[in-house]
Amino acid sequence: MIKFFKNFRKDEDGAVTVDWVVLTAAVVALAAVAYNGISGGASGLAGTVNSTLSNATVTIGEAGGLGSGS
Repeated sequence: MIKFFKNFRKDEDGAVTVDWVVLTAAVVALAAVAYNGISGGASGLAGTVNSTLSNATVTIGEAGGLGSGS
């Protein structure tokens, strides 16, 4: 029984798994924080672009063509 506990204490396979789980959770949390920071600015920018394009006027050149060619 003592040998079992000594081997269990030396075994690091579970510790590596826990490290990866903690690292993955940290990356997911960082991505969530970045998303929350960026989403507000991106939504505001999209609204500004939408209103600018909605108010834009498109003009057509002579004879219905686009450009000044002959």
